[in-house]
Amino acid sequence: MGMIFKISAGSGFLHVSATGEFSLGEAKRTFLEVLDALARHNLEKVVIDGRKLTGEPKTIERFYYGEFAAQAVASFRGVSRASKFAYVLEPPVLDPGRFGETVAVNRGMNVKAFENLEDAFGWLGLAPAKKPDEVDA
Repeated sequence: MGMIFKISAGSGFLHVSATGEFSLGEAKRTFLEVLDALARHNLEKVVIDGRKLTGEPKTIERFYYGEFAAQAVASFRGVSRASKFAYVLEPPVLDPGRFGETVAVNRGMNVKAFENLEDAFGWLGLAPAKKPDEVDA
C-alpha cells in the first residue's frame, strides 16, 4: 500500500493527514502538493499528521527528504521561507535523533517534528482545531 494524503485548510493553517507505507518518492511529490495548497490559500503554517504512516525510513532517505523539503520551500513561488511545518510522527517513522529535521533546519526551513498534535499546535501558536474543511490538493 502506498502513501495516502488528505490536505485540508483549517483556520490559519493547512492540515495534512498521511497514512500508508512511507515512500521517499511519494513523500517528495506530496510535499510539492502541500506547498501548492499553501500558496493557493496564502497560509504559512502546516501540520503534517503522519502518525498512521508505517515503515522505517533509512538515514539516507531522511537526509534526502530534509534536503528536498528545504530546497522546495526556498524556491516555491508563493510560499514564504518563514512558513512553519510541524510534523507529527511516531517511531520508527519519527527518528528519535531528528536527523531529517536537522538537515532541513540547517538549510533554512522552519520545521520541527513532534510525537503529539498538542505540542505541534503549540509550537505553531494555534489552538487545536476541530475538523478543517477539505481542500482540493
